[in-house]
Amino acid sequence: MSAPSAGQRRAVFTQGSILRHVAVMTVTGAIGLVAVFIVDLLSLLYISWLGDPALTAGVGYATQIMFFMISISIGLTIAVSALMARELGAGNRERARRYGASGLTLSALAALATTLVAVPLREDLLRLMGAQGQALEVASDFLLVTLPANTPMALGMALSGVLRSVGDARRSMYVTLWGGAITAVLDPLFIFGLGMGVQGAAVATVISRLVFAAVGFWGAVWVHDLVARPRLSDMRADLRSLSAVALPAIATNLAAPVSTAWVLRVFSAYGEAVIAAFAIIDRLAPVAFGILFSLSGAVGPIVAQNWGAREFGRVRRTLTNCFMVAVAYSLAMWALLWASAPAVVAMFSADGETAALVTFFCAVGALQWLFLGCLFVANAAFNNLGYAFLSTAFNWGRATIGAIPFVVYGAKWGGPEGGLLGLVIGAALFGAAAIVAAYIVVGRIARRAERAG
Repeated sequence: MSAPSAGQRRAVFTQGSILRHVAVMTVTGAIGLVAVFIVDLLSLLYISWLGDPALTAGVGYATQIMFFMISISIGLTIAVSALMARELGAGNRERARRYGASGLTLSALAALATTLVAVPLREDLLRLMGAQGQALEVASDFLLVTLPANTPMALGMALSGVLRSVGDARRSMYVTLWGGAITAVLDPLFIFGLGMGVQGAAVATVISRLVFAAVGFWGAVWVHDLVARPRLSDMRADLRSLSAVALPAIATNLAAPVSTAWVLRVFSAYGEAVIAAFAIIDRLAPVAFGILFSLSGAVGPIVAQNWGAREFGRVRRTLTNCFMVAVAYSLAMWALLWASAPAVVAMFSADGETAALVTFFCAVGALQWLFLGCLFVANAAFNNLGYAFLSTAFNWGRATIGAIPFVVYGAKWGGPEGGLLGLVIGAALFGAAAIVAAYIVVGRIARRAERAG
């Protein structure tokens, strides 16, 4: 019997316990990811200690613009990871390396293009979200420093996707973990030690994104040699395949920042205290529920490798395991947030409307993440099974039909708290529908494969 090829040896997800693969990929991915979210939360915490709600609100506005840019990079990372995992699952290592080179090049070019557009238009974009006065000025200055680092951030994310496609969850974790560690050290030094305030947080963000790219390059290129030399001819040949996954994935991921920006505009009518609460919630939620992002990232490579190996029963079991993990974790974290709400309010020295909205999120609003977690899992499956248009439809459906009317009427009924409750209801409707659709898709693919023999 001949020895298996390098590509076949690397198709690690087609054998062994699926739950174990899900757990290892999720936990290792979450360590680095949640570390970054914790650092972001600490950064906002330090800024809140400066004692001016306008500073906190300004960073909150700036974060939403950055969210748009990152969402585009996430879509491209999904494409790179999905196509490389599929080829590795089928034993085509050289084809996977070529996708790595083409995907990284495309990610860098897209990030550069969006940065060149966003920098001169940043104040107009911020005004669309309702920013004004000192908060607008703070957000604009913050973005002027951080947006140019969008390209190394995009490369770091794509390189992390390359590592996840081959199943190296540990080195993929290092990408975000090292970036977060650098920020954790530099934030207090720049904000307080050097007296740079908000601009110190911006500079620390730039340095961390450069570290993202460097660590990702070390793992994907130096250790695994999973990225071929970029060639224009290869990129032209691969553009259609990459775009087929990336464009729907980008469209899907843009739904969240569009929806968040729209909700932020609705909340801006209630003043800077409410926007400050929104900024705290925006940083608190990823820390609490960051493992759901990591869980959805684990779905892609596992599903893609088993699809490439035609192991459709394992694909279905992967979905079931991931949905169960999402629900159990979300319920546990919701209970923890509810119990710790007073401590969260005290930590940020929040009072008045800011404290009331943060408390309501911990007690009620956080429930939306139970349904969002299931939606993330289903969307990751759609993206990796050739049904990316479904993830686009579900995400935009939730961002529009599942958000706009619920937030509008909720806010009219109960102010900002009513708006948050509306988001919970909309997420519940679309999360449940996405679960059903994911199983239908897997069944359809399996039947098609059986007919093809």
